[in-house]
Amino acid sequence: MSARPKSTRTMAVIGGAVLLAPLTLLAATGRAGAADGGVWDRIARCESGGNWQTNTGNGYYGGLQFSAGTWRAYGGGAYAPTADRASKAQQIAVAAKVQRAQGWGAWPTCAARAGAYGNAPSAAAPGRFRR
Repeated sequence: MSARPKSTRTMAVIGGAVLLAPLTLLAATGRAGAADGGVWDRIARCESGGNWQTNTGNGYYGGLQFSAGTWRAYGGGAYAPTADRASKAQQIAVAAKVQRAQGWGAWPTCAARAGAYGNAPSAAAPGRFRR
């Protein structure tokens, strides 16, 4: 006795799902990338009122309020001596490195307010969450 063939409709649905799956992943990736800029803008609004060139004399600089040491440690010195003298894009590039190393805990209050969650990678030492 032979197995009963699947209906044409079932095969069409399965085939369509297989074809659309990669497109769905691509679309989701695009949205995630676009959201990243929004997250950094929200964090900057919380940290510095959205002023990417701020230097208030409190030891933290730029829109994301980097300490001078963190700015240098994560390559910011290639752009400018302190974050307030760098462009928004340059500050975000350095912030992305900090985030990969330390997680969103580098901006504990403002990242949470911005909707950015997640832990630092396991290689990061506990207590090293500094901007």
